[in-house]
Amino acid sequence: MKTVTVVVRVFIGLFLLFASMSFFLKLAPETEAIANFKAINTGLIASSYLIPLAKTVELLCGLLYVIGKYVTLANIIILPVTVNILLINYFLSPQTLPIAILLFLGNLFMIYQYKQNYKSVFTP
Repeated sequence: MKTVTVVVRVFIGLFLLFASMSFFLKLAPETEAIANFKAINTGLIASSYLIPLAKTVELLCGLLYVIGKYVTLANIIILPVTVNILLINYFLSPQTLPIAILLFLGNLFMIYQYKQNYKSVFTP
C-alpha cells in the first residue's frame, strides 16, 4: 500500500503543479467558460485576488506532495480547493468532471493514509 500512496501523492502533486504553473506562466490557453460558469468565472477574475490565491495554494501543496514533506498539512490545506473544483465541475462544467473526481478521491485517499496524524486534532 505504501507504493500506491507514493504514486497517488506524486500524481496529485504533479497535477497541482501543472495546473498552477499553467496559470502563472500562461502555458495553456484558458478554457472557454460557458453558461453559468461564465458568470462565476467573471466574478472570480473580477476579485483580482481569489484565483491567484487558489493557484498559489495549489502550487505550494503540489510542491509538498511531490517532495513528500508536510503531506499531512498539504492534505488539509488543499481539501477545500479540491471540494470546490469537484462542485464547480459537477454543477457547471461536467465535461471535466472525471478529472475533478480523481483529484478529490486522491485527496481523500491521502487523508485516509495519513489518518493517524489527525488523531490529535479530533481529541478533546
